[in-house]
Amino acid sequence: MSLETLVQDLATKAKAASESCAELDSAQKDAWILRAADRLEAARDRIRQANDLDMREAAEKGIDAPLVKRLELSDGKWRDMIAGLREVAKLPDPVGRIEDSSVRPNGLRVGRMRIPLGVIGIIYESRPNVTVDAASLCVKSGNAVILRGGSEALRSNLALAEELRAAARETDVPEDAVGIVPVADREAIDHLLRQDRCVDLIIPRGGPGLIRKVAEDSLIPVIKHDAGVCHVFLDASADPEMATRIAIDSKLRQMAVCNGLETLLVHRDAAPALLPRVLKALHEEGVELRGDESTCEIFGDAVPAQDTDWGEEYLAPILAVRVVDGLDAAIEHIRRFGSDHTEVIVTASYASAEEWLRRVNSSCVGVNCSTAFSDGYRLGLGAEIGISTSKLHAYGPMGLEGLTTLKFVLRGDGQLRE
Repeated sequence: MSLETLVQDLATKAKAASESCAELDSAQKDAWILRAADRLEAARDRIRQANDLDMREAAEKGIDAPLVKRLELSDGKWRDMIAGLREVAKLPDPVGRIEDSSVRPNGLRVGRMRIPLGVIGIIYESRPNVTVDAASLCVKSGNAVILRGGSEALRSNLALAEELRAAARETDVPEDAVGIVPVADREAIDHLLRQDRCVDLIIPRGGPGLIRKVAEDSLIPVIKHDAGVCHVFLDASADPEMATRIAIDSKLRQMAVCNGLETLLVHRDAAPALLPRVLKALHEEGVELRGDESTCEIFGDAVPAQDTDWGEEYLAPILAVRVVDGLDAAIEHIRRFGSDHTEVIVTASYASAEEWLRRVNSSCVGVNCSTAFSDGYRLGLGAEIGISTSKLHAYGPMGLEGLTTLKFVLRGDGQLRE
């Protein structure tokens, strides 16, 4: 079978499965999710062995250490993955829910019903837990999914998908509701992007090269889950202790994630008092600080930043730091260099906080909190497909509702349009 035929077959089977998935009741979908969690736990050793092989091969190929780290199904990631599955099973099923009900002057009742999107193709790099998160959310929302993970995680993804499909067989869910491209050949992506007769949506998650390729080549609508060039702005009234804690948690909690802090902006009036304390704490944790001229004057251990640093997603112990003239300048910097992901202000000013929330239009905007809260699980969505940086249809952490759409439903008693 040629690669093109293989992908066409996957898409055709997923299309048929999606029609059955759309009619599953909540109990059936939840039974599959819980059975999948049990099967994954039972197969943990085998899956971890596959994951170890993927990590070893990635390191031998010279893949950057932060990206190798993203491959790892560590104890913590495993627990989160299984907990995420069980959390999704507890979430309300959006399919069939009626919203925006109204009655027209002629008595016609109008509402909008949530329905699945159909078949969703997800193209992603590194983290194999995406295989499980994406499958659970897609099937819970009545969709079928075709998974195309990175070649660096092929063994891990195949091992995980095997258990998900086996759980489907055991719970009368269509096995092909979870499809996976079983080869590393990148040409498979090209074929998948041309399956517009069967696939309804493509979601790419990964580096700029992957996002650009998918956006340019796809015949199917795309929702981008792009880089996370996330910012924290320390306003003139920021509390020093809070500012330090938020900067540390945003940067150090996990560095190889898209909601990690990459650029720290500081109000010029507060910089002499705030920067030494905040940057000292980060520097002592091993973070390399790349600052503008003002930052380097205030904190001697900072190194001069290059122009390319302001738009960089490091995913590493590196932080860009810039002193700005105020709120307007911070917002201007984000509009120029940001990626529409996550931005936080630390301030004691209600007016500044409200202006920040109103004017900054990234997918997640916060006041006095860590950037790490830009996460579907933390925001009550259960596991997430990812964090959308596309403003159309879904924006920000994308959970069950983001994987559905709305159709109009009309109920009448003989009304005619005259």
